[in-house]
Amino acid sequence: FTATNATDDIVIANLTVTPTYTNAGVTCTGATQSFTITVYPTPDAIATPSTQTICSGSAITTIVLSSNVMGTTYTWTRDNTVPVTGIAANGIGNISGSLTNTTNAPVTVTFTITPTANGCPGLPITATVVVNPTPTVNDPLDQVLCNGTSSTPVNFTGAVSGTVYNWTNDNISIGLAASGTGNIGAFTATNATSAPVTANLTVTPEYTNAGQTCFGTPQTFTIIVNPTPTVNNPGNQVVCNASTTAVNFTGFVPGTVYNWTNDLPGIGLAASGSGNIASFTAVNLSNVPVTATIVVTPSYTNALQTCTGAPVTFTITVNPTPTVNDPADQALCNG
Repeated sequence: FTATNATDDIVIANLTVTPTYTNAGVTCTGATQSFTITVYPTPDAIATPSTQTICSGSAITTIVLSSNVMGTTYTWTRDNTVPVTGIAANGIGNISGSLTNTTNAPVTVTFTITPTANGCPGLPITATVVVNPTPTVNDPLDQVLCNGTSSTPVNFTGAVSGTVYNWTNDNISIGLAASGTGNIGAFTATNATSAPVTANLTVTPEYTNAGQTCFGTPQTFTIIVNPTPTVNNPGNQVVCNASTTAVNFTGFVPGTVYNWTNDLPGIGLAASGSGNIASFTAVNLSNVPVTATIVVTPSYTNALQTCTGAPVTFTITVNPTPTVNDPADQALCNG
């Protein structure tokens, strides 16, 4: 017969057998014998928790195994041992440890648990752990900009699809907000000072799946905004055929280079140059004043980025040297 036990306890049936013999109408009874039939219950298994979601590299919440049948023991196996590492492929008793997802997408790890009691196996159950991937962000390029120019948009990328990128900026004076989410669009860089300003930006990748948010390693990059160089107008000069006054350029930004052009090299000054203009002997071989127009453009270079400021124009006018023709000598009488 098929033995049954619908309880969670061991049930024992006590059987007694009595032999009888009948002949010529007389029945004789022999000594009885007793024996038992023990039917063990089918063990069950309960996994707590039965489902959970973790970030890659994190410890799982210990899966505690229990049963309504006393003395139950548990063996288990798990799948996806290649894409997810950290916990053995099989074991006994409660399940604990850390799991690492080596892929760029969520992976579900299934533990199959088999209960055994009194040598009788029960029906296997499963417990699952969803292991989210670790999001990443590729390091954006640093930028060096001139004051008043447009930045290059920053488009964040990473290995895990669906990643959200949160960023912070430690220097809002450059024209960019203190924080944000997602790509950074082009903006007009600002620097009202006389020196370069540096903003340090930190972007942190974030990935959420099945109610579990996971963070990756932040990346840091910089946006440097160079100042706008200026040049003070040195003032016009009017000179004779003689030495000029030296022109020493000055401006708001230390380290500025002053490049100049001269549209009339005939006055004795080169057609172009860089830096201050030393005193030189002005030349005018004509009979009228001549004027040279000099345009000086300030430039500033930092971190391989050259920025130019508004040019300034001034003139050097060279007057001609006057002459007189020698009059004829005269001899006259008194009166």
